[in-house]
Amino acid sequence: MASFEEQLGELEKVVERLERGDLSLEENVSLFERGVQLSNACKTQLSNAESRIRVLLEPKADGPPRFEDLAVAVAEEEGDEEFEDVDDGA
Repeated sequence: MASFEEQLGELEKVVERLERGDLSLEENVSLFERGVQLSNACKTQLSNAESRIRVLLEPKADGPPRFEDLAVAVAEEEGDEEFEDVDDGA
């Protein structure tokens, strides 16, 4: 499995190629599909990291921090919601 950084870098390259607008329809669709796959993979890795951090920051009452790897499922969404700008207030 590729690292988060590798997948994010590939996603950035996919977006750059799509933005140029010099590809055929089939190439655009294929690249868009790859971009969605990469976006979902990055979301999964970020969610896993967030879960691990949350476990560290929210230890059991009066106990030491606990370390766990938590399995987090990210549902694949249809459409192009992955590429919408989201303002989460952060």
